[in-house]
Amino acid sequence: MTPTLSGATRLYVIVGDPIAQVRSPAGVTAAFAARGHDGILAPVQVAPHDLPDFLSVAVRLKNLDGIVVTIPHKFACYQACASATERAHFLRTVNLMRRRADGAWHGDMVDGLGFVGAARAKGIDPRGMRALLVGAGGAGSAIALALVEAGVSEIAVHDSAAERRDALIDQLNRLGRAPARLGSMDPASFDFVANATPAGMKEGDPLPVDVTRLVPTAYCGCVITKPEVSPFIAAARKIGCITATGADMYRQHQGIMVDFLLGHDGDGN
Repeated sequence: MTPTLSGATRLYVIVGDPIAQVRSPAGVTAAFAARGHDGILAPVQVAPHDLPDFLSVAVRLKNLDGIVVTIPHKFACYQACASATERAHFLRTVNLMRRRADGAWHGDMVDGLGFVGAARAKGIDPRGMRALLVGAGGAGSAIALALVEAGVSEIAVHDSAAERRDALIDQLNRLGRAPARLGSMDPASFDFVANATPAGMKEGDPLPVDVTRLVPTAYCGCVITKPEVSPFIAAARKIGCITATGADMYRQHQGIMVDFLLGHDGDGN
């Protein structure tokens, strides 16, 4: 079905800063149309200092049914939600918000599901693997939780922001499952290497890990969607690693996103 646009079209926005790199608007809009839903997802660039003003207006827009959240707003948008899934409460971050019947926002965080789904689509089962996660922000926290739930044997977290890195490690260890510890840029001893930072989006960015220390048997995944093949993934492929890009991750979680935005995820909120 071809997407249509009229005064009755329901509005959804994806908010971030920057925003030009996102792939969701076309894919989610097409998915709405395929499901017979008259809706459109539009990109909105909002600086962090303007986010409170944006959210105060958004809640009053009667035809705005949902918000997709990208960097750097995932933690702040969690605070704007009146309710959230257990996963989002654990992480204290959201990448999806939908309008409740009372007009308030209900949130979820599904980045980790998409990331692990991309690995499994490449034939990689994280169970029993030793994982290195670079980046403890919103996406990184969600990926860490998904990896622990997928059964990794241990997870090391590296982030230049020591406070949020240590907070994530403490959170993961409280689960009593896979042990979490301090990581570094050295990926040599790991089976699963995840880049959850924006390193590589801009020309000249440093690589998230020392790629010369990667082993060819390691799996490497990245959250970056533009460029589609980040410098980290390009380097990993030269070594012989199995890889997945941010676009691979997005393809895995698009359906999850649409289910949530349309209220088809089984959650009553």
